[in-house]
This record gives sequence, structure tokens and C-alpha cells, in this order.
Amino acid sequence: MKLLGRRNDDARDPDEPDSTDAGTEIAAPVERTATAPKGKPTPKRSEAARRRGPVAPAPMTSAEARKRRKELRGPKLSREERKAERAERRAEMGERRERMMAGEDAYLLPRDRGPVRRYVRDIVDARRNLLGLFMPAALGMIFIMLAVPSVEVQALISPAMLVLVLIMVVDGFFLGRKVNRMADAKFPDNTETGWKLGFYAASRASQLRRMRAPRPQVERGTPVA
Repeated sequence: MKLLGRRNDDARDPDEPDSTDAGTEIAAPVERTATAPKGKPTPKRSEAARRRGPVAPAPMTSAEARKRRKELRGPKLSREERKAERAERRAEMGERRERMMAGEDAYLLPRDRGPVRRYVRDIVDARRNLLGLFMPAALGMIFIMLAVPSVEVQALISPAMLVLVLIMVVDGFFLGRKVNRMADAKFPDNTETGWKLGFYAASRASQLRRMRAPRPQVERGTPVA
């Protein structure tokens, strides 16, 4: 009986070679060729796991967690060794701060680096700035308001504070213009915007001279060319 859509083995052609005979060859599966990797080949997950090593299980108790932290910290130091390590660390930090205050470019903050910023600092440090009086004057007015809590004094302090803020804004505006004009003349290839340099100069001028970082490198009244 021949089924529809199905080949009957008994009714096949006798001249057709049998695929089950030993003399016939079965086509081998086509091997997939891997593409050439770009650069370093991506490691397999098994190789990455062997490279990292086995992952330690999570600690079950707090005592086990403390023990593991001690093992990660390494051998326990004696009191003298800890004291020497702290002293060495303080000395290193002090040396870095001293070099930063001296104006060495490698130890400065990113906002203070570069010859343009150094030049702006010299301009600010060489002049007497009204902005430097803002903080002491504001603190003095606040102290007067707290010491003499009367309506008349507060009525005088409020407009005086507004006048002080206005003076500081005007002085910062003229300082910013001066800094940008001199910086553009000395550094024609300067790419910093005028607003950034002006704000940097005004923020430094608003600080007390002894509290400025890095430390001023020029004296007051020194001509800066």
C-alpha cells in the first residue's frame, strides 16, 4: 500500500543505490568557518571564569565578614608602623598642598591650570579690589543687626547692604573687562570666553588675600605686563 506524500521503500527504483549500503558515502556536514577576529579575540565565558578564578561565597555571619575584611587588608600593622604610615601620609599631603599653594601647575585644580589663569591671578593679586571688602562688610552688618535689634538700625542696614552689593557688582564688571582685555593682548590664541575669565577674576578678588589658593605670587602695586 502506497501512502500519499510518503515514499514506499518496497516500490523504489532497483537501480537507485541504497543509502544504507556500506559502499555508499554519506555527505559530511558543512563546517562553519569562523570569521577572522578584529584585534584581540573575545574570550569565552569559560576562559573568563578561569581567568577570574572562583568567586568566594557571601559571608554567612558578621564574624566571617570581619575575618574576610582582615584578610583583604593584609597583615596587621603594629602601633609604630601605623603611626609611621600616618606620618608619611600627612607629610605627602602637606607637600602636595605646599606645591599647590606655590602655584605648580601639576598640583593645581583644573580651574587654576594654564598660563592664562596664572596671568589672571597675577592681575587680581597686584591690585586693591573692592570685592575683597564684601565679606568683612557683610559680616559686620549682620553682627550689628544681631547686636542692636531695633527697627531703626535694620531700616538703615537693609539699604546699606543693597548699596554694598551694587558696588561689588560694578567693581567685578570693570575687573572682568580689564582682565579680558589684558589676557587677549598677551595671549592672542586664547580660547577661553570672556565670561569665564571675568567670573574667575571676580571670585578670586572677593576672597581675602591670605585665604586665596594658590598663594599670591606678586605684591600689591606690582605692574603686571
